Amino acid sequence: MPTRQALNLAAEKGLDLVDIAPQATPHVCRIMDYNKYRYEQAKREKEARKNQKTVDIKEVRMSMNIDTHDFDTKVNQAIKFLKGGDKVKVSVRFRGREMAHTDLGKVLLDRFQQACSEVGAIDKPAKMEGRSMAMFISPKPAK
Repeated sequence: MPTRQALNLAAEKGLDLVDIAPQATPHVCRIMDYNKYRYEQAKREKEARKNQKTVDIKEVRMSMNIDTHDFDTKVNQAIKFLKGGDKVKVSVRFRGREMAHTDLGKVLLDRFQQACSEVGAIDKPAKMEGRSMAMFISPKPAK
């Protein structure tokens, strides 16, 4: 159908002539209410965004000489984050002479991993980053 004829037909019906496939030869067009189409498309996109879950990275910081109860509190906090579907970054800060004993920090992070093993799996193993050692734990998929 010629473009002029299609435009006249759309104007007669009070609708818009929308170019669906401009790269095709000849162009593919549709007669529709464009505002209604854009409204429905925005509504579908909003609904899709509402059903999406964004994964945040929560951080749990510890020092190397942490006490058992404080350690348990940090583990419980991390487990809560993992059950909520977030990733957890566990970091141990080294201050002063503690830098000479980074192996003890690795032992602490391994103990932390064992405590969280039921709900989380290691994403990135423990690695030194400046004056701190960090590892990432991601939640295990729900069964």
